[in-house]
Amino acid sequence: MNRRKFLAVPAMAAPAAAINNQAEAQAGAKPVRAALWGTEHSHTTGKLKAMLDSPAYQVVSVCEGDAPAKARAMKDPRFQGLSWVSESQLLNDNSIQLVVVECSVWQALEMGRKVIAAGKHLHIEKPPGNQWAPFRAMVEEARARRLLLQTGYVWRCHQGVNAALDAARKGWLGDVMLVRGTMNADRDAAQRAVEARYKGGGLFELGGHVIDRMVDLLGRPTNVQSWLRHHSKVQDSLADNSVAVFEFPKSLAVLSQTANMAGAGEHRSFEVIGTDGTFVVWPEANPPRMRVYMRGAQGPYKAGWQDLTLGPQPRFIGDFQELAGAIQSGQPLRLSYDHELLLHETLLRASGEIS
Repeated sequence: MNRRKFLAVPAMAAPAAAINNQAEAQAGAKPVRAALWGTEHSHTTGKLKAMLDSPAYQVVSVCEGDAPAKARAMKDPRFQGLSWVSESQLLNDNSIQLVVVECSVWQALEMGRKVIAAGKHLHIEKPPGNQWAPFRAMVEEARARRLLLQTGYVWRCHQGVNAALDAARKGWLGDVMLVRGTMNADRDAAQRAVEARYKGGGLFELGGHVIDRMVDLLGRPTNVQSWLRHHSKVQDSLADNSVAVFEFPKSLAVLSQTANMAGAGEHRSFEVIGTDGTFVVWPEANPPRMRVYMRGAQGPYKAGWQDLTLGPQPRFIGDFQELAGAIQSGQPLRLSYDHELLLHETLLRASGEIS
């Protein structure tokens, strides 16, 4: 199977179909008036670019409450031409429909609650705090007020990851026995200090990307057990070498995370292993690729092992396209309030924050 044929098959586009339907509804709609709150998260400029490059958005303003961070951002050409406002100006601007919260983990829930209280849709960075009850209250308030809430996990629109989930849902893999994900990193001292604030350490910071896709496929785990360990020679308290195992009625899932892996990005992987087929995806390799085994030919896949190369998988574009379409059409997001709740609860269980 060549790359051109692979990219054309419908099986690759299960979530994309919903996004495309919303994109059709966007034709002729007014751009979503959006504001950016916070500038220091590593995803900030990528998400800002995704909005600035899209005709579906008008970025109205930026707010940064930390004076040194604001000074840095104002010198950054990626923020040039934007209007800088205070927190009260942002929240009291009734023309703003969406606020994109790009902050540190410990700021997320307070800022997110203020956005919902102000009657605005919310995109909030991951992980959105390490507390369960305040997060649940924020999501339920958003639900009650019919405000959209989307968290910033990066594999939601990844073609390869979604192909694996699609194949599992269609029964092509037989009985799903195991889902396995690896989200390693190679952290410097500054980022280690950030992650060391939390019991789950690196797994709490990055594991939600895997858990997001895992619970979308398998639902709520019946049991979660974690080993949150510090094994490096670095003299700090970071849980930098961790594993979590998730039990489901007829499946298991395993998440591993280390903060000390050279070449970590290329190694990040997501696997769905069934009795009749297997998907192994390297979402962040260059280029992204998949290794697929089918016991018998299914859909676009032949019998046996096959190695498939994917095209570029830019972050943020699909998520923000879907979000704009949902705001403009009044339709719900593909991933529901209940999904966001289950995802965060499971991440906190795996991170040792709740039992």
